[in-house]
Amino acid sequence: MGLRFQRRIRLFKGVYLNLSKTGVSFSLRGRGGGITVGKRGPRASVGIPGTGLSYQTKLGSGGGVIGIVVAVIAAIVILAQFI
Repeated sequence: MGLRFQRRIRLFKGVYLNLSKTGVSFSLRGRGGGITVGKRGPRASVGIPGTGLSYQTKLGSGGGVIGIVVAVIAAIVILAQFI
């Protein structure tokens, strides 16, 4: 088993700087979804809060219809926390 390091620093409400052994990324998160941008490219995720169920997809390169739907839902979740 390898050593793992991960740290999330809150910059603003819903905006995080993520530090890990393999690199740095930024996240825009709301309850139930979010978008993360790191060295592997942008990713969108949505989930059902309190259940542990979630779905994550890579954005920008062949995400297809499901990728677009996940990105739109994640964007709505993020925007809803600021309204």
